[in-house]
Amino acid sequence: MRLRVVLLAAVMLATFPAAAGAAPRVTFVGDSVPASLSYVPAARAALARGLRVRFDLRVCRRLVAPSCPYQGSTPPTALQAVRALGTRVGDGLVVAVGYNDSAAGYGSGMRRVVRAARAQGVRAVVWVTLRQAGRYRSEYVRADAAIRAEAARLGRRVLVADWNAYSAGRTFFAQDGLHLGAAGAMSLARFLRGRILTAAARTR
Repeated sequence: MRLRVVLLAAVMLATFPAAAGAAPRVTFVGDSVPASLSYVPAARAALARGLRVRFDLRVCRRLVAPSCPYQGSTPPTALQAVRALGTRVGDGLVVAVGYNDSAAGYGSGMRRVVRAARAQGVRAVVWVTLRQAGRYRSEYVRADAAIRAEAARLGRRVLVADWNAYSAGRTFFAQDGLHLGAAGAMSLARFLRGRILTAAARTR
């Protein structure tokens, strides 16, 4: 398993162009669920090993519709964040946004974010499914279906990271079945690191 990870990392370094000796640049745009990584330095380090990761994780973020306010401020949407960064987004983009969104229009919103990322030179996008739990489970089921359909339409440079399937049966969630403590943050980080490497290999 360790050899496989090393080989995939080598592929990523070859396929994500960067200055000699520099690690590939990846931006992670998320909402309150992945924002647990903001409070767990070990999880951020695990995800970012061998990469230069920009973490942009905001409570109440939405995909393209205006975000909801939290503690007196309203975060930029995922689309706004990508556009504002421009080419600083880097070689890869990870998106884990949707728990504050309606499933209606999620696919078209995803398409807009991916289009904006590609316009900034992003070579691979990892899109994280929503965990299908809690009060709004039916919305998350529909959003996940939209993620899969849109990824299939967009092609091989958009990789679906199925957090819903990976997290099934885990016990590290808060009462709402969605938000994460330290153990959950570490699991999410390790899960996403593998998907980033896989996405990199697809860009060959």
